[in-house]
Amino acid sequence: MTIREMLAEGKTQLKSSSVDTPALDAELLLGDVLRKSRAELLVHENVPVSETDRERFLSLVSRRKNGECVAYILGRKEFWGLEFSVNPHVLVPRPDTETLVEAALEYLSHRTFGSRRKESHVTLLDLCTGSGALAIALKNERPFLRVSASDISPDALETARLNADRLLGHTSDAVRFIQSDLFRNIHDRFDIIVSNPPYIPSGEISALPPEVRREPQLALDGGGDGLELIRKIIAQAGKHLLPGGVLLLEAASGQMPSISALFKASGFDGIKIYKDLAGMDRVISCSAAVLIP
Repeated sequence: MTIREMLAEGKTQLKSSSVDTPALDAELLLGDVLRKSRAELLVHENVPVSETDRERFLSLVSRRKNGECVAYILGRKEFWGLEFSVNPHVLVPRPDTETLVEAALEYLSHRTFGSRRKESHVTLLDLCTGSGALAIALKNERPFLRVSASDISPDALETARLNADRLLGHTSDAVRFIQSDLFRNIHDRFDIIVSNPPYIPSGEISALPPEVRREPQLALDGGGDGLELIRKIIAQAGKHLLPGGVLLLEAASGQMPSISALFKASGFDGIKIYKDLAGMDRVISCSAAVLIP
């Protein structure tokens, strides 16, 4: 059986199980088995596949048919040009979340920190870090940042640490990791706080695709209206932001008016919304104009 025939078989099986992207998933899975890129698969489509590799490929296809996402099967996912290790302890990084990286970089490019502090003293906290995607991507883009990353899950933090070691080098101060339920164990103030918190309403989780439902509920479930964690973050963020600091949150498009109202009620200003690649409102930010004691 050739590569082309294997891809066709995999695509047919995945399509019969209502997988959204059967051709893409088949290419990624076979590429992993054969250690070839998707482009190489096409170039070598008439090359025979061994029976051993065929069995390995069909085993992966079976896992995908049973609702396991490709990222967990392969153990990796690309985000902001970096390849992150992922597992069922962490949310799979998504392209939409790159909007948070873009928004933080935009803030850094326009913010004047003044003579009181050097650029190398600019601090950032990634709250609910999961795989560490945001913290590591931003540290990689702006090495001068002093980055901290927190999560309630020790397993998620271990994954994030491993990603930081591999992607940023084995430097002990590249990212500081803290196990914390939101701000409970956070005692510093920051110029930037970014967070992709759980924001899916509890009642909507059962309707999510099977592969998403396999991701950690802790990273998905945002309570009754999806804003339970976001309310807590906004209520406490002022005490952890430096004057002029910014809080950036990812959320669903329809939640933006409610979050904007929560910002205003907590005394934040400079509210701004950023759209993702699909043109949907994806990130909302606010500024801390004064120091909150």
